[in-house]
Amino acid sequence: MPFSSLKKRLGNFIAQEGKKPGEGPPDLDQLWRDFNQRLNGLFGGGKNRGSNSGGGGNGGGDMKGAGFTFGAVASVAALVWLASGAFIVQEGQTGVVTTFGKFSHTTPAGFNWRWPYPFQGNEIVNMSQVRTVEVGYRGSAKSKMASEALMLTEDENIIDIQFAVQYKLSDPVKWLYANRDAEDTVRQVAETAIREIVGRSKMDFVLYEGREKVATDTQQLMQAILDRYNSGAQVTNVTMQGVQPPEQVQAAFDDAVKAGQDRERQKNEGQAYANDIVPKARGAAFRLIQEAEAYRAMTVQNATGNADRFKSVLTEYQKAPAVTRDRMYLDTMQQIFSNTSKVMVDSKAGSNLLYLPLDKLIAQVAATEGRASSVTPPPPAAVLLPPEPTPDSNRRDSRSRESSRDREGR
Repeated sequence: MPFSSLKKRLGNFIAQEGKKPGEGPPDLDQLWRDFNQRLNGLFGGGKNRGSNSGGGGNGGGDMKGAGFTFGAVASVAALVWLASGAFIVQEGQTGVVTTFGKFSHTTPAGFNWRWPYPFQGNEIVNMSQVRTVEVGYRGSAKSKMASEALMLTEDENIIDIQFAVQYKLSDPVKWLYANRDAEDTVRQVAETAIREIVGRSKMDFVLYEGREKVATDTQQLMQAILDRYNSGAQVTNVTMQGVQPPEQVQAAFDDAVKAGQDRERQKNEGQAYANDIVPKARGAAFRLIQEAEAYRAMTVQNATGNADRFKSVLTEYQKAPAVTRDRMYLDTMQQIFSNTSKVMVDSKAGSNLLYLPLDKLIAQVAATEGRASSVTPPPPAAVLLPPEPTPDSNRRDSRSRESSRDREGR
């Protein structure tokens, strides 16, 4: 039984004994003996009850039993007092032990013991917990804190910023004893850092393209300030929950944002059209240049070939003019007849002219080739050949050729 309970029972007993009606003040010796009897009854001292009824001759035994009882009570109280110094530290936590209110040492996870009160005390700090500080709101984005959220930018505009800071503890001793209110310190440092970063930035930069950079710069500045304060906190993340202009001008800013989005969309469409047209135009220009280069090379080569051929013909002409003229005449006629579909045949027997429809014959042959092989093609049109030359006509032809050569020779 704790010593405080025994003390309380003794006080109640003395009060009861001292308030009996019709009697004088209580006898202290009798009170002490009654108290010892009750203690013996509580701790197994019933064997001495009979001897206590004999009167004052047994006072020495009463004092001896009272001393034994007091020693047992003191031993139990000492054990309870020593056991109060045991404590358990969970995984991910750290125990901080103080001696007379001054930091002594830290304890790892597991079962630990320190001297009980009033010599030593302990406090357990959770090192693995991710703690969160909200600036500009509490709980949800709807519950705004206008005094924290409204900030002034470099171009003298006001914006509404709501963000959350996540941090963990790096040093439990600094977290407990370096600052009076560590959590409030982290909140004030977060607000100070974000106001400094926003105050050095333009409004459009903070609202649109610079959100991530503002969060990163705020985290770095917060960590630097917390290290100077020896706060024992490590900032892990800064999340921007909401960045917008004040409610009074929100509609105007929404219109400006829509206009900017339309501008970007039209620019993207124009760029896409340019990316489609410009390569095609460049390809067409390159193709025309290549065709022009090829035409120039072909023309130059043809002209060079014609000149060389003319020179070779001139050389042969100078050697045999008559033979060269005949050959040139025959080559020219062959070239002309190969490019025409109508041929006129002069019959030596008479003055009749025969017409050969070669174009129709060629078209008919091409049509028949496309049909099935089982179909028999129609017979070709009859061609009237010139009559066989007679010996007289041969002699006349030979004499005419010889006379023409003589004229050429002259």
